[in-house]
Amino acid sequence: MDIAGEHEEDGRKMRAGDGVTEREFAEGRADGGGETARQGGAADRVSLEEAAGFLLAHCQVIREMESVPLLDCAGRVLAEDVRAGFDNPPFDRSPVDGYAVRSADIAQASRENPAVLQVIGEVDAGGWSEDEVGPGQAMRIMTGAPIPRGADCCVYQEQTDYGEEQVQVYKPCDPWKNYCFKGEDIEAGAVVLREGTALTYVETGILAGLGREKVKVYRRTRVAVFASGDELAEPGTELAPGKIYDNNLYFLAARLRELEVEITVLERVPDRPEVMAKRLVEACGQADLIITTGGVSVGKKDIMHEALALCGAQRLFWKIRMKPGMPTIGSVLDGTPVVSLSGNPFGALADCELLVRPMLAKAGHNPALNPGSCLAVMPQGFPKASPSRRFLRGICENGQVRIPEVKKHASGILSSMSGCNCLVDIPAGTEAVEPGEEVRVILL
Repeated sequence: MDIAGEHEEDGRKMRAGDGVTEREFAEGRADGGGETARQGGAADRVSLEEAAGFLLAHCQVIREMESVPLLDCAGRVLAEDVRAGFDNPPFDRSPVDGYAVRSADIAQASRENPAVLQVIGEVDAGGWSEDEVGPGQAMRIMTGAPIPRGADCCVYQEQTDYGEEQVQVYKPCDPWKNYCFKGEDIEAGAVVLREGTALTYVETGILAGLGREKVKVYRRTRVAVFASGDELAEPGTELAPGKIYDNNLYFLAARLRELEVEITVLERVPDRPEVMAKRLVEACGQADLIITTGGVSVGKKDIMHEALALCGAQRLFWKIRMKPGMPTIGSVLDGTPVVSLSGNPFGALADCELLVRPMLAKAGHNPALNPGSCLAVMPQGFPKASPSRRFLRGICENGQVRIPEVKKHASGILSSMSGCNCLVDIPAGTEAVEPGEEVRVILL
């Protein structure tokens, strides 16, 4: 890959405004904070995989743990092995409504020649009987109830006359049939769930069955999110001339919450590099990852290059060979990764899915957060050539992927992403995708 070395001039730090144009600074022809040059420089125009690798190398795995109530554990990652303290079920139990009997007593039973047994009692789910079923006896029993001593099977009530003092049984039952043994689900001492398990409703049920009130999990990944842009207005306020409502801050926050992230800072910052630099430094002590959106190109108001230099961040790369999301900056500030996304909504969305999710997966011990992929057929194709790698929004169903509103694929358009569940990965140098051609999709 090409490395755009950062250069020192007269041994002093340079930033936009110190005799260096913003374009020169952004393109890496200035120092970029001084430390960057001495640490090997930043990569320019990297591949998506290289960009992800740079960021993952600086992403720390979370080790801190916390105990949470059982009802709050879904979506979290287990921080300990869970062993069963007892057999589950803790007693032999019936899986049917009927009668607990001795199989030998009904071995010859038929409708023409039923086995007649004395009913010595009844046991319901949640109950218990100390009585023992002897020869010629039966115990009325309900599903989930403990099987009394002496019985080795349970017969369906539909195979009897439902007798209360005496019962006629019309069909044989083999030993241990309709008989759930103690520990059938989980044996005492067994490791039921391993550390690192992503907890869902299923694991919540398993833990409840083990009597767990609280669960030890890794703490959530903490993320600070900043949006840059004087043109951005808060939803709910009057939209002044020249302003647009800020949607990036909101969809990023919503997506991060879907991914079980704790958002420590959610703030809109004016187009002043010194203000952004101050906010970034403050966020370092509160977050495992910092995400910014906007200000990453080379315009007069693209402040992120200067802001990162002012706070001494080490730049890892600028520009990814992909569309959308090309002008992304990756950097590290005091050990905290900083991902500066495009201000264009779809560009920011694509980079969030392709770069941020792998970082959350690593930090949070949860590989399931990594976006999956598969091959799918594109029935209608895509008419445009892709000189650089291109990601299209799409809807993948039943082995096919369709592209909604082909004319609405600009980076600044978010509306056509509604209802989509994937990104279509079109390799660089691809001409128009022909109808029926197979493509790779990144599942969201």
